[in-house]
Amino acid sequence: MSGAGKGTPGVPDAPRWTDGAAWIDGRYCPIADARISVLDLGVTRSDCTYDVVHVWQGRFYRLDDHLDRFAASMARLRLDPGHDRAGIEALVHGCVRHAGLRDAYVSMTCTRGRMSPGSRDLRTARSMFYCYAVPFIWISRPDQQETGASMRVSQVTRIPPQSVDPTVKNYHWLDLDLALLDAYDHDADLVVLRDLSGAIAEGPGYNVFAHLDGRWLTPGSGTLAGITRRSLIELARGAGQPVDEGRLTAEDLLRADEVLVTSTAGGIMPVTLIDGKPVGPGAPGPLTRQLRELYWASHQDPRYSTPVRYHEPG
Repeated sequence: MSGAGKGTPGVPDAPRWTDGAAWIDGRYCPIADARISVLDLGVTRSDCTYDVVHVWQGRFYRLDDHLDRFAASMARLRLDPGHDRAGIEALVHGCVRHAGLRDAYVSMTCTRGRMSPGSRDLRTARSMFYCYAVPFIWISRPDQQETGASMRVSQVTRIPPQSVDPTVKNYHWLDLDLALLDAYDHDADLVVLRDLSGAIAEGPGYNVFAHLDGRWLTPGSGTLAGITRRSLIELARGAGQPVDEGRLTAEDLLRADEVLVTSTAGGIMPVTLIDGKPVGPGAPGPLTRQLRELYWASHQDPRYSTPVRYHEPG
């Protein structure tokens, strides 16, 4: 890479693979060349875990928290990535560096790998680790966030936590995908699923918050503990906006004065229409707008953000 180790801090060297870069099988490559075996248990059984962190204006956001969650998920599933924490951190920096991206969606995955030929014994499998960086991905685009997204409350029930632990980030998405396809059929941008009790759980890659009765309410269990969810709770409480974690219902969503979703893929995103009915006045509310501003401003706070190492040492 030209100028490696000599460039301006925070400014990428001449990018090599602007569509995205991956690290897999011991090397960096263009994202289009990244391959995984059809026999990998991550493919055949969704036997894997992953985590996603984003880069905004040349800085990772809450990278330590994502690495902590990824490590906990791998430990829970008994997966060994073959790299220590510092090694994984160096590799995700390397993916962003090779792509030369200032705003990026950065994913890291550990699968069960492949079992020995002719065997069905999981103990013979050796874990597979890979990671990649691609241009930033938005669940709700910035222009859409100005007016707010529409949401459908799905009739599809979320996989119960007794079957698949939602706090371990996973690729068991068939319930989420089918619900989202149905939402598209009803002209909705987003979807949220309910649990077996009928309470609101989560959407495909995002947590849900409703503001009602003078405080924000978000599901307290049965969902992934999102890092952006954590940011919103911290920022809201710091701004004097109370937050409760507990049981949230579809009826709560319909009577809320503000509703939003949170995700690494887009941040804090307002919802202004649910099942065809407006949320509050049908426009993003002042509390949501304040939290969005605080959230993006926190990306420059060194307590939460880490500069990308765009230049190789040496």
